[in-house]
Amino acid sequence: MIYLTRHEHFNAAHKLYNPAWTKEKNEEMFGKCANENWHGHNFELIVTVKGEINPDTGYFINVKDLSKIIQEHIIEKLDHKNLNLDVPFLKGVMPTTENLAIAIWNELSKHLPKEAQLHSVKIYETPRICVEYFG
Repeated sequence: MIYLTRHEHFNAAHKLYNPAWTKEKNEEMFGKCANENWHGHNFELIVTVKGEINPDTGYFINVKDLSKIIQEHIIEKLDHKNLNLDVPFLKGVMPTTENLAIAIWNELSKHLPKEAQLHSVKIYETPRICVEYFG
């Protein structure tokens, strides 16, 4: 088994806010992240896939194909979007970085060829805060 990792970047806005709570409780729980006017991040997305090397090609997935899949099904849907309002695969989900990693996993896993198995999705919300999901 060999692992291949692709790094991507996207910018997006979101707000952490539970509509069942008061404004005060949301501010207490989420602080600046509950800002009524949203806030944004420069997200770093790291996707790792794994598979067995095909002796005919020397790889298990063409890196250009992997890049195209991530761009088409993830980055184009997230980049410069409002995660609360604009992303169908996040509808009804609190767009924390944790939930974002799970949603990206679920979306991406539908589009990978059978030779490439998703190993992990890692997202840096800031240079010092990241989430990693292994399915």
